[in-house]
This record gives sequence, C-alpha cells and structure tokens, in this order.
Amino acid sequence: MIVVDSSGWVEIVRGGERREAFREAIKAAGTVFVPALVVYEVYRIVERLAGEGEADGIAAHLRSHTVVDLTDEIAIAAAKLGKQHRLATADAVIYATAHHFPATLVTGDSHFAGLPDVKHIPLVPDAQPPR
Repeated sequence: MIVVDSSGWVEIVRGGERREAFREAIKAAGTVFVPALVVYEVYRIVERLAGEGEADGIAAHLRSHTVVDLTDEIAIAAAKLGKQHRLATADAVIYATAHHFPATLVTGDSHFAGLPDVKHIPLVPDAQPPR
C-alpha cells in the first residue's frame, strides 16, 4: 500500500526523468491511496500547464485509485506530524494520510527524505564529464 504525493503524479504526467520509478512503485503497490488534496494539487498544476481537458483526464485516472477524504482524524494527525517534522500543511496532510492506513509515502520532494515510512525518489544528478 502506498500514497503517491503530488510530485509523483506530476512527474508521470510531464514525462519527467523519474516517471518510470513512480510508475514502477504504483505497479508494485497493489493499493494506491490518493489524498483528495493531491487530486486538487495535481488538477491545478495540469490545468495550468496543459488545459482543462488534460486535467480532467488525470483526475479520472486518480479516481481509479482509492481517493481518501480529509477526515478530522487525519487532520489532527497532520497537525501533530506537521509540527513534529516541520511540514507545510499540504505535506502534513499527505503524510498523515499515509500514516492512517499505514502506507508508504512515495515522493520526489526532498523535504520528506529520511522520514519514517517514506520512499524518496530523488532527481538523478547530471552526469559529470570525466576529468
């Protein structure tokens, strides 16, 4: 079971260098939880970059997984985890959603790197030319 944060879905949509790593994580997971807040974030980004039609398409794809509403229980956990790990509100909600099940959070955002139950997929550094 995993939660893929917004960075992962956007990476897939945009065809970024980590696209295949996120796709493999989703394929291997079995169950993918999508916080409703991720639907919001991804929709806004895709709509801005590619238009409403593309945004509607990604929203439909996200809905093919298990969308999780923000409950009072997740909100309180987010407040605690946000304070503990110094996370912004949206990040705390996404992280708390993963903890709720429990599921692994799969992310490309470096501020999650090193936190418990997180699989961070880093950017691949540019290859340095031989000296």
